Amino acid sequence: MKRLLIIGCGGVASVAIHKCCQNSNVFEEICIASRTRSKCDALRDRLKGTTKTRITTAQVDANDTRALIALIEHEQPQVVLNLALPYQDLTIMDACLACRVHYIDTANYEPENTAKFEYRWQWAYRERFEAAGITALLGSGFDPGVTSVFSAYALKHHFDEINTIDILDCNAGDHGYPFATNFNPEINIREVSAKGSYWQDGHWVETEPMEIKRVYDFPEIGPRNMYLLHHEEIESLALNIPGIQRIRFFMTFGQSYLTHLKCLENVGMTSIKPVMYEGRPIVPLQFLKAVLPDPSSLGPRTKGKTNIGCIFQGKKNGKSKSYYLYNVCDHEACYREVGSQAVAYTTGVPAMIGATMVMTGKWLKPGVHNIEEFDPDPFMDALNQFGLPWQESFTPVLVE
Repeated sequence: MKRLLIIGCGGVASVAIHKCCQNSNVFEEICIASRTRSKCDALRDRLKGTTKTRITTAQVDANDTRALIALIEHEQPQVVLNLALPYQDLTIMDACLACRVHYIDTANYEPENTAKFEYRWQWAYRERFEAAGITALLGSGFDPGVTSVFSAYALKHHFDEINTIDILDCNAGDHGYPFATNFNPEINIREVSAKGSYWQDGHWVETEPMEIKRVYDFPEIGPRNMYLLHHEEIESLALNIPGIQRIRFFMTFGQSYLTHLKCLENVGMTSIKPVMYEGRPIVPLQFLKAVLPDPSSLGPRTKGKTNIGCIFQGKKNGKSKSYYLYNVCDHEACYREVGSQAVAYTTGVPAMIGATMVMTGKWLKPGVHNIEEFDPDPFMDALNQFGLPWQESFTPVLVE
């Protein structure tokens, strides 16, 4: 019996679980586990009668490796799909290693008390996973994830070498709130308020937050302001794409979001350093998360589209070439299908596809691997099949 254990039951997990249930030939059984079992039960009950996939639920603290090991031993899955918080990647990897079970996630590890995310903590597990004969697939979301698969696909089919990659993430959705985040507020705000960086000629170039701004005319959306951020797939693509000279990541933000974020920064609400309040320590950013709208509640009120993709420049047969590979996703269409806005959808669908690749044996290689290290073709086919069709242009407008 093919069995998947999913840890986490937020917005991304809900999408991934819906999609697993659409792919019941691969996912015959799913166990959903999170700290709050009632959320898992509610999702199970909502899907009851709509799928051949058998769904069970469990309660687990993803910070507790012993509890995770006990859960894995009880459920006996072939694969564990980590859709919890990035803070919990290592405890879940430890549990998978102890139980010799394949591991998949969508975002790299980030220490809770330090706003820094990078792959070195997870890459340190390479030899242990290899010795155990199990696969860890890192970054099976959209960015990282699909953008990394796009890079592998471009290299395989269109280039002899890729020299530059610009990753462009545009969310033109409107949820009607003055300020809200489309995924976990704590993770989102830590990411966008950190210093930016890009890869240039074999080293990192660091920038101030939001220092570099460009305007890009996105297909099906139009012109939008976008800002250079540090993003984790730059680190792995710099290692795995031969001939690379520069990689940049840009994300769009509206003025209302930026104005509110700057105000919150100025008064200390985005800080991750504890402060004393009424005799006990609280983390301002965690308190802010508690009062902001839950991203999972944005689905019914969000309108508009996302456009996420990569612009490549390189050489084919000695000639310079440009290529743009992207996906456009509609918030309202996502809500009609799975009850989610497009940001969760564009992460949850690739999470399910990554789990499919490992579960079916198409992507199995002992060790710890980033998603661009595998054959991109079956993943690209699955994107078209499960709701994230990709488009391409051979005459893209380049980012200056």
